[in-house]
Amino acid sequence: MKYCLACLFLFVGLLLHSSGKDFRVYAPASKSNTLWIILVKSNESGDAVQMEIEQKVDLGFAGRVITAHPTRPLLYVSATDGEAGRVPGAMVSLSEEGTYQKHERIAFNDGACFLSLDRDSRHLLGVSYRNGRLNVYPLDGQGKPGKAVTTIDEGKREAHCVLPSPDNRNLYIPYVKGNLALLQYAYDGKTGAVTPLEPSDAGPPQGTGPRHMAYHPKLPMVYFSNEQGIGLSTYRRAENGQLTIEQDINILAPGMSKIGLSASDLLITPDGRFLFAGLRGHRQDFDRIARYRVLENGHAELLGLTKADKIPWGLTLSPDGKLLLVTATTGATLTAYRISTKGDLKHAATLKWEPRISDLVTR
Repeated sequence: MKYCLACLFLFVGLLLHSSGKDFRVYAPASKSNTLWIILVKSNESGDAVQMEIEQKVDLGFAGRVITAHPTRPLLYVSATDGEAGRVPGAMVSLSEEGTYQKHERIAFNDGACFLSLDRDSRHLLGVSYRNGRLNVYPLDGQGKPGKAVTTIDEGKREAHCVLPSPDNRNLYIPYVKGNLALLQYAYDGKTGAVTPLEPSDAGPPQGTGPRHMAYHPKLPMVYFSNEQGIGLSTYRRAENGQLTIEQDINILAPGMSKIGLSASDLLITPDGRFLFAGLRGHRQDFDRIARYRVLENGHAELLGLTKADKIPWGLTLSPDGKLLLVTATTGATLTAYRISTKGDLKHAATLKWEPRISDLVTR
């Protein structure tokens, strides 16, 4: 009997380790100046998920923001603040399997609250929350960022995101709170040049505070989590790059106060069927993941709210798009949710780690 049980446990273990669905999560930790690497294992059915700490890499600076090269085993990490022209960052090299190999320090113009690569992987884009500036850094043959070829300063603070359009022709930068704006630019992917559209501001409604964004994979739709509006806004993108708002969705129950609440990250599933956004209960016990269905016309419809650990901040998907991973900065956890075919979220696993870890990527 003991032998049979041992065989059973061995079989289950083999399923977890040989499913071919294993992947890694990478997240900078500003408290300990490290990069956490988490190995995520899943069985063939996808019902069971295990997360374990594989490595903690000493970066030597307080990284907060991270992005991944889409085709090379490279990660880019930045601090959110620092001396102008000398803000600490790093380019992290991985093996093809995703294990850590080495990292090289980089100096950025400004701290970044968001990093992204353009669609041709020619440039790294960074936008600062503290001073609102956009920087465009060219990548050399090894993928290393050089000195910025473009810096845009609109004289506004509290920028929150920069993400090139799917055709790489436009950039959009949302500003929150008192600097409310949604600035629109033409983008030249060959040179990194950035030119304001006319009008330059898409004019988000008062009180919305567009924060993070996602593009529909097939439709000309752009979605924004509304940091102050506590919901979602949907915009249609014209051929000339101009955005026109079509929805401003408030997800709170009638009469519920927005005080002490703010939305955080936003992402869309690869098939464009579902959107997920974080909702932070800073001064209310209301930490949630908002779930939306995307309709045929590109509009969004609220499906419901899923409870999350305290202050859900960063969201990302597993490489196969079947798991949603969420950081909780106060709860000090990484949580994995299984995404159902109806857009529901089922808790799969939780890992305890450092407080204040916010951003993350997978590969």
